[in-house]
Amino acid sequence: MIWTAASWPTAIWPTAVWPPAVWPPAVWPVRLTASEVPVDLSREEARDAARQELADPAYSRDDPGLVERALIWLERELRELLARAAEVTPGGWRGLVVLVVIVTAMVLVVRYRIGPLARGAARADESLFGARTLTAADHRRAANGAAERGDWAQAVRERLRTIIRDLEERDLLEPRIGRTAREAALDAGRVLPELSTDLLRAAGTFEDVWYGARTATAAMDAFFRDLDQRVARSRPTVLLEAAG
Repeated sequence: MIWTAASWPTAIWPTAVWPPAVWPPAVWPVRLTASEVPVDLSREEARDAARQELADPAYSRDDPGLVERALIWLERELRELLARAAEVTPGGWRGLVVLVVIVTAMVLVVRYRIGPLARGAARADESLFGARTLTAADHRRAANGAAERGDWAQAVRERLRTIIRDLEERDLLEPRIGRTAREAALDAGRVLPELSTDLLRAAGTFEDVWYGARTATAAMDAFFRDLDQRVARSRPTVLLEAAG
């Protein structure tokens, strides 16, 4: 028998509750795509799928870079080191700070006396000439004596002093207290332009030896000795122009 809407037995299944309560509309079958169909995966397949998913750049976009990670690690290690040092230092953190200040002061004192700071202080305080005023001949004898002893650094210093003092005695340079080696070379190069390059070279060598911890050599002394002789034989441009 075929049931129709008119002949549906309402006594058995009232039409007022159609569709039947046993099959509510909320659970009517839904069409799924092929990718949404549940699939049973093995443990290895699930692990590979998770690894591929986590490899997506979107997951690591906000991760710290290499430099930032290194700084974070360095900061953590430094904190741990300071914490361990504070534990074994009398007075804890306060004692550690005092100890660091003392050590830093000691390092600065040592560097000031024997290191680059000492050379820098000497450079600021010491001019080309010392406190005593000597003649060019006196400086030349001192240079020769230093060379005989193998004290090439002192020989270099006295050779340059000889050159500048000789120009002052010849009234080619005005004596000036506190003149540095480079200033003296620049002044001398103005009156002896043909020797200006070698004069600046001599001043640079002097500074390297006395302020830059460069080792002086016999070759340096030979260069200064030759320059001294050429300066002594030179005729300054100023005098030549005046004579012309």
